[in-house]
Amino acid sequence: MRYGMAIDLKRCIGCHTCSVACKMANNLPNELWWNRILTVGGEAIDTMAGTYPNNKMHFLPLNCQHCENPACVKACPVGATYKREEDGIVVQDYDKCIGCRYCMVACPYSGVRQFNWKKPEYHVDFELGDASATPHQYNTVEKCTFCANRLAEGKKPACMVLCPGRARYYGDLDDPTSEVSKAIQGRNIIHLLEEKGTKPSIFYLT
Repeated sequence: MRYGMAIDLKRCIGCHTCSVACKMANNLPNELWWNRILTVGGEAIDTMAGTYPNNKMHFLPLNCQHCENPACVKACPVGATYKREEDGIVVQDYDKCIGCRYCMVACPYSGVRQFNWKKPEYHVDFELGDASATPHQYNTVEKCTFCANRLAEGKKPACMVLCPGRARYYGDLDDPTSEVSKAIQGRNIIHLLEEKGTKPSIFYLT
């Protein structure tokens, strides 16, 4: 089994619902985002390139690529970052992480890994999201886990559930009948920074 995700760039409307759903479900501390929507257009978020009436803008969702050949795993000196043998998900063990941030340097996908510089702080005084979400720790690296805790409960990743454009597909890439395998059939596909040799498990449909 090898879990992966397909993201349809023609369906993504840049609403950031997936980012917020991820933050809430995983009870992410202030300022931390595992899932971001980049604007391909102007110099700032949600701004267009060009001049009227020839403006252009589209969006690029970005989270951990859960690579088949992850550079972060090779860089981690203590085995805190590893790829699960049973499904290929790249995860982070907070108890082992020593905060060296070598994984952040090695990862070619800028910003998908976040570092907890201080004790986790929240805007509200109660926990949000799934009860099974892993507690966050100070001086550790964090990243998208494909909602591994939700998968263990038979649920889909949080970013998929609330997407109003139904732009995301998830499942076993080794199963030709899975949702994600069907989604990528017959479509033009791009991988981010394919030349780095990391073999991402995120497929962008164009």
